[in-house]
Amino acid sequence: MTMRKKLLLLLAIMFTLQLAFSQGSPNYDGGLKVKLSEDGKKYFRILSWAQVQGVYSDDVPEESSKLNFNLRRARVLMYAQIDEKFLIVTHFGLNSLNANALSPVGKGDGAQLFFHDVWAQYNLSANHSVGGGLHYFNGISRLNNQSTLNMMTLDNNRQSWSTLGLSDQFARHIGVFAKGKFGKLQYRLAINDAIVNGLDTRDPEEVTSAVYAGKRLLGSKDAGKAYAGYFDYNFFDQESNFLPYKVGTYLGGKKVFNIGAGFFYHPKGSVIMEGTELKGEDVAIFAIDAFYDAPLGDNGSAITAYATYQSNDYGTDYLFSAYGTGSMFYGHVGYVLPRDKTKVRYQPYVSFASNSYDAVDDNRNIFGIGANAYLNGHNSKLTFEYKNEAFGDTKVGTFTLQAMIYL
Repeated sequence: MTMRKKLLLLLAIMFTLQLAFSQGSPNYDGGLKVKLSEDGKKYFRILSWAQVQGVYSDDVPEESSKLNFNLRRARVLMYAQIDEKFLIVTHFGLNSLNANALSPVGKGDGAQLFFHDVWAQYNLSANHSVGGGLHYFNGISRLNNQSTLNMMTLDNNRQSWSTLGLSDQFARHIGVFAKGKFGKLQYRLAINDAIVNGLDTRDPEEVTSAVYAGKRLLGSKDAGKAYAGYFDYNFFDQESNFLPYKVGTYLGGKKVFNIGAGFFYHPKGSVIMEGTELKGEDVAIFAIDAFYDAPLGDNGSAITAYATYQSNDYGTDYLFSAYGTGSMFYGHVGYVLPRDKTKVRYQPYVSFASNSYDAVDDNRNIFGIGANAYLNGHNSKLTFEYKNEAFGDTKVGTFTLQAMIYL
C-alpha cells in the first residue's frame, strides 16, 4: 500500500469514527462523583481515560511496518476527601503499549500498571495547602505540569517534561510540596528526593561530557535533593489549582491570560570526570511562559496560544536523548472554528520547537500541524497530526491519528 493510500485510510477512519461517536453522545456532567454526605463535602471521584493511536512513519527499519498501533495512555485517577482539611489522590495506568511491548500473558514490563501519583494533601486554609508523596507539583513551566486529558496538540512538547526519567519517575518525584495563591498569583513549590537509577546510565569515564547520575555515583548526601517551583499570574479568569494538572485548551470556555516563571535545581545532579576524580555539577533549569485562551465573539470560535523560553543546564556539554544543556523555545497556536457548541467542533493548530545544545552546532527543530475534532469536548475527541523533526542529518516525519475518550 502506498503512503498516499495509507493516509487516505487514516482520514477515512477518522471520518467514520466521527460519525459513530457524534451521534447520540450524552453531555458530560462531571464524571463519577459519589457523595458521602448530604452537603457533598465528603466524596470520592473517579476519572478514566484512554488514548489509542495509529502511527505512520518512514523512520523504521526496512523489515518493519510503517503503520503501527499504540495504546498511548490508559489511566485511572481517583481522589477523595472525608474532611475539607485533607485530600488523597491516587493515579495509576500505563503508557505506550504496542506490539513491541506486549507479552504473551501480560506480565512483561511494558504491560504493567504503575502508580503515576499517590499523595496526601492537607489544606491549611481555603487558598494554601501542603502535602507529600509521589506527586506532580513540578516547577519550570506550564508544560512541565501539563494534564494529559486536555492537551491541544496531540501530545506534550517532549522536552518540556524536562526531568522525565532523569531525576524522577515519569515526571513525578517523591517529596513534599506547598501550593496555593495570593490573590491572582498562584504558586507551587517542592523539595524532592532524586531518583537513584535514572535513564542516564552512561559511565563518566567513557564520555567527555557530564552524565546525569549524581545521586547514583556521589550518593544521597551530596546529590540527594532537588528543588522546584512555578509561579503564574492570572490576569483574567482564575484557573483552578485544586489539582496540579494544567489545562491545555479551554476551547473558549474561559478567558485566560497567564504569565509564568519557574525553576528546577538539583545540586550536583550531574557528574563529570576531572582528571581521575568525579566532580559534581549542578543541574539548573529556568523558564518563562505565557498562556492565552479566549472566545472570539459569540459564534463558538476561540483561540489558544502558548509560548515558552527555557534555559537548560544539565552540566558541561550534556546531551542525552532529547535533553541537553542549552536553550529551548516552544510555541503553539490553535483556532476553534465557528460552530454551534452542541455540535462537533474543529480546532486546527500548529506548533514549533527549537532546541539548541552547547555540545553540537545543530539545532533540533520540530514542526507540527494538526486538527482536533471535538465530538463531545475533551471527553470524546479525535486528533490528526503531522510532525516533522530535524536534527543534524536526521529527519523524521510522522502521521498520527488518535482517538481519546475520558469519563
